[in-house]
Amino acid sequence: MIEPQPLVAMIHAVPTGARIAQDAFAREFPQATVWNVLDDRLLDDAQVAGGLTDILRRRMLRLIGHVMDGGAQGLLLTCSSYGEVVDTARVLWDVPVLKSDEAMFTAALTGPYRRIAVVASTAPAVPAAVAQLEALVPAVRPDRPVELVTALSEKAAAAGDVETTARHLADALHAAGGPDADVVLLAQYSLTPARDALAALLGVPVLDGAGAAARELRNRLVPGQTQTTLAAAGAR
Repeated sequence: MIEPQPLVAMIHAVPTGARIAQDAFAREFPQATVWNVLDDRLLDDAQVAGGLTDILRRRMLRLIGHVMDGGAQGLLLTCSSYGEVVDTARVLWDVPVLKSDEAMFTAALTGPYRRIAVVASTAPAVPAAVAQLEALVPAVRPDRPVELVTALSEKAAAAGDVETTARHLADALHAAGGPDADVVLLAQYSLTPARDALAALLGVPVLDGAGAAARELRNRLVPGQTQTTLAAAGAR
């Protein structure tokens, strides 16, 4: 039986991702008790190794085992580079375990969207997001066509405020044909603060990975309760 305040663990590779994920859970799933675990060498060690090695996979599984032993009732892995380890974790533990952007991709594919745009501020994030989206299509959306548009704005990575970030992202989407998209997906957690400003510029929904993950875990762990109900409960 799920407790009224389920313990949700999050494993992070960078402090920025941790802060953004915490903000998302405070907004979307305030009733959750959040447990943050940070290993700020995960990305550097993977880059030095040229990708995930068996040693790094075992290291992530040890971190996952640590939070499971501590009673976690749900887990979000905010580092997309280690997403493949989630598949193993789901076999080993019978609790909801989410990849960083999995809920966002699923929401986009199950929604009424035909043309989906993916935008990023770092080049590696674009093919990684597209690969995950395309991998989900056969299972989530086998009978409806989907058209993907990608856009990259490295200027957005250096922007000093959310409005400037949003403008750079919007410019990149315009250049790629993204304004004709039905929905825009942010390929990095670091872009989440610009979500609302970008949606206002484009006039279409903009989804972020952390918010979608919080909603997905909320629906799994506290079924039947709306975000408004949970916010009221957290305020008491």
